[in-house]
Amino acid sequence: MKKNSLLRKVIRIVLKFIIGFIAFVLLYILLAYLLGHISVGKSSKKSARSVEVHLINNGMHTDIVMPIKTKYKDWSRTFPLENTKANDSLVKLVSVGWGDKGFYLHTPQWSELKFSTAFKAAFWLSSAAMHVTYYREIPAHVEHVHFYMTPKQYRQLVHYVEHSLLKKGHRSIHIPTNAVYGDHDAFYEAKGSYSLLHTCNTWVNSGLKACGQKASVWTPFTSGIFYHYAK
Repeated sequence: MKKNSLLRKVIRIVLKFIIGFIAFVLLYILLAYLLGHISVGKSSKKSARSVEVHLINNGMHTDIVMPIKTKYKDWSRTFPLENTKANDSLVKLVSVGWGDKGFYLHTPQWSELKFSTAFKAAFWLSSAAMHVTYYREIPAHVEHVHFYMTPKQYRQLVHYVEHSLLKKGHRSIHIPTNAVYGDHDAFYEAKGSYSLLHTCNTWVNSGLKACGQKASVWTPFTSGIFYHYAK
């Protein structure tokens, strides 16, 4: 009898856990959909002083793409070209994305994802990194949108990206690794921790909100960002 009673208790606990987990997942998806479809901010009109900025989507996360050099910022000083294998002086654009360091450096393919990496990333238990890629031009096969920022908005975006970096003095901290995805990219130490509430896409969305551009109230997914630029 005691064994049966204990078994029933264990089953009840397991069922409650499963139901709670399913309820959490459904609530997470519902909030992501609802808040992701509520717009904040607005587009800026193109002018002679505007800075053109792009968003690119690789299916899982969004990156911000900016000109390497403008009168407002020279990104090659923050992210030196010599930290890439190509060291290509003909590149014109720099793409930046923020995310979980473990995913960036230890999970080049989804098939190599470890439970420990996913668990740490989901629950604020690991550090962050910034992935930087240089382009001569955005590849034609990559989904992307472009828009324009006023000088003030662009300086606000620059401040947001710079403030997300961990620095030694005034210099960004390059992460030496063989886990680069191509000859034109590199990784840098970043502030914060990845979680279910603060993803790589949430970081981009917050950056857009920081400079008054179109964005979601909150979104953990690429769809919540690109929805506002498909209109």
